[in-house]
Amino acid sequence: MQRNLKNILVGIVVIGACGVGYFLYSTKSPVAKKLKADMTQVVRTTIATRQAMPINLLANGYVTAINTVDVRPQVQNIVREIHVQEGQEVRAGQLLITLDQRNELSGVDKTLAQVARDRADLSDAEATLSRNLELLSKKFIAQAVVDTARSKVDALRSTLAADQAAVKSSRIALDYNLVRASISGRIGLINVHPGSLAQPAALPMLTISQLDPIAVSFTLPERELANLRATYPQGDAPVMAQVAGAGELTGKLIFIDNAADAQTGTIRMKARFSNADRRMWPGTFVSVRLVSRTLPGAIVVPAQAIVTGPVDKFIYVMQPDNKVRMQAVTVVAIEDGKAAVTGIEAGARVVVEGAQNLRPGITVKEVQAAAGGGGADTTAPRAP
Repeated sequence: MQRNLKNILVGIVVIGACGVGYFLYSTKSPVAKKLKADMTQVVRTTIATRQAMPINLLANGYVTAINTVDVRPQVQNIVREIHVQEGQEVRAGQLLITLDQRNELSGVDKTLAQVARDRADLSDAEATLSRNLELLSKKFIAQAVVDTARSKVDALRSTLAADQAAVKSSRIALDYNLVRASISGRIGLINVHPGSLAQPAALPMLTISQLDPIAVSFTLPERELANLRATYPQGDAPVMAQVAGAGELTGKLIFIDNAADAQTGTIRMKARFSNADRRMWPGTFVSVRLVSRTLPGAIVVPAQAIVTGPVDKFIYVMQPDNKVRMQAVTVVAIEDGKAAVTGIEAGARVVVEGAQNLRPGITVKEVQAAAGGGGADTTAPRAP
């Protein structure tokens, strides 16, 4: 029993010695060295650059007409004729709907007749006054007769002026039956038909929405207001809107609400866009982007180069001897795949791909970086 145990121990020692010997031999052999070289980590790198970096704000918005008019009659009357169609583009002042005008037309005729009668009476009274003045100069009549004639002329002149005002009033009443467009725009649904009773308090007969220019309403966090006002003191910030099927359109900020929403912590804004080709339509949703500020002279690296550690964020920096070191950084902003950071200098070569397999101090081999890729530069191969 003891002899068998002794033989087993001797065998283990012999096998261990052989293993150590083989290891020492293999690590010095060219094949081992080649295998070790082949295990060198391969990374892609780019150069940290110093540049101005715009900070974009993104928001969801919806298109809204700058002006929308509900067309209602000013008087209650029967619709006689509709001169436009649903969806038609109209000009300001264009005739839309004609109501029953017969009563108002007769009113205009009546007041015109009254004015004509007043003028005839006034003409006769003025002629009488002229004759009486001549007779008074010859002492044929008393002064009282002339005074009476003059009073009659003055009264008739006042009556004529009142009746002329009545003509204007009757014409205004007549014009109420001619419903015209107050703005240029596009007509929506028409809610009346010939023979319908149009009433001021009822539903609008139709609506007109101004489509050019047009507006986009959106909200932004209230904390961004100070940056916007500092960057654009005149309030004319350029605003970009991504429209489905139409690409990105550029407009101008025209409105910032006078108070923030205390519940959501946002503030409402509105931008105006040219819309002659009708690429924007009221009620549709768009993606809004605007530059709130620009970081001058920021150190910019691809966002994918940043590694999140247990304590802070860091970047692997490649040194001249092809070894990497960890460099803690502070991320100032991330924008469009690029990150503005502090903690490194411009010109540092940072690892963009392959950082997950690295540790400080190891030697790496750099390969050609793909063009683009969140800002990665194209670099020539470098062997360790």
